[in-house]
Amino acid sequence: MDTIDLTFVGRGLHEELAAYIADQQDYYADEGVHVALRDGCAWDNERVRHGATIGLGRALLTRLADGIPWVALNVNTHRPLFWFLARSGLTSLADLAGRRLAIHAPHTAPGCFARIVLRQAGLDPDRDIQTIVRPPGDYGMDLRRLRDGKIDAALVGSTMAPEAVAAENGWQVLAWIGDHFQIPTVGVAVDPTYVQPDDPAVQAVVRAHRRALETIRNEPEITLRHMRTFIGRHTADEVRAHYETFIAPYFHTDGQADLDVGAAAITAVAAELGIPATVTAAEFYRTAP
Repeated sequence: MDTIDLTFVGRGLHEELAAYIADQQDYYADEGVHVALRDGCAWDNERVRHGATIGLGRALLTRLADGIPWVALNVNTHRPLFWFLARSGLTSLADLAGRRLAIHAPHTAPGCFARIVLRQAGLDPDRDIQTIVRPPGDYGMDLRRLRDGKIDAALVGSTMAPEAVAAENGWQVLAWIGDHFQIPTVGVAVDPTYVQPDDPAVQAVVRAHRRALETIRNEPEITLRHMRTFIGRHTADEVRAHYETFIAPYFHTDGQADLDVGAAAITAVAAELGIPATVTAAEFYRTAP
């Protein structure tokens, strides 16, 4: 049996759902590959590049900034699962002017994407907002600080259903990143320096993930059962509503990237990072079957 390390570099449904389903439903085993799912959230880039990775956003940023020759072979969605969650009294992104926002660092994928969206709303993230930079996690401390009034808003990820959390606490979801910025994101990527794209184990993982994407789209009850292991704080109705709003419509089954969307995203990301766009969408996203 072929073996491979597959690293996730974030937590939550956005990053882990397809791989988790492929593992739990034995799709990897059916493809004859043993996959070691590795937590690379705190790993440096050099360690991540020695195996396959799920984090296409981080792969793109490090290809642009550091020249690491990542290529993406499978894409789960074009709509990143991150939200701006705010205390009551704020109703739009424009209301964040002068407020305290907990957010990922600018050089991280979610931080970069969020800054692009803030600029679209007419806000300079470095001047117009009091940013509190913190590493990704389960966002539990952000929720505590929102309740305590120590921050006014937070960029949160898919370790929760933000719309349910907002309803529970009388807060507001100011924006979903996926509504304002699209990029082919999360899937399978490799650095050919160490792992060849046509390696049998890599191709087996790609096939298993595309099967998992079909499950996500076509078998909601299986998907909902697995989703509840990630966001167990929510009721069955809240999990289903989250699935029907953010997952089912946007996780596509073919694993391919829309190169027009990819090209626009690469241009926007490079501009936000202040560096040249040194790779084309066709060079980075090699997802055709």
